[in-house]
Amino acid sequence: MELRETIEGMIDKPLGRMRDKEAVEWVLRRRLTKKEFKVFMGPLRGVSDIQLQEKLKLDPKRLAEIRSSIRRKLNQDRIKQELYETGKAS
Repeated sequence: MELRETIEGMIDKPLGRMRDKEAVEWVLRRRLTKKEFKVFMGPLRGVSDIQLQEKLKLDPKRLAEIRSSIRRKLNQDRIKQELYETGKAS
């Protein structure tokens, strides 16, 4: 699965056309914690949930909480404006 497709699957109300892959990844690195970023990018890089749990020392409940936190952050207007080409992002 591609980065943009994954993000669009998490965002409730998209704002139009998404920026290029490098810009989107930069926004994610800046706006998510290190652990959240690793959990988000893991499946895109072919890392299973079990491997993520072992590497980041997480239990299944905490992994689900982190994924929920990522979804919540991606749906914040400020972050959505940075991910999409709205002309409002800095």
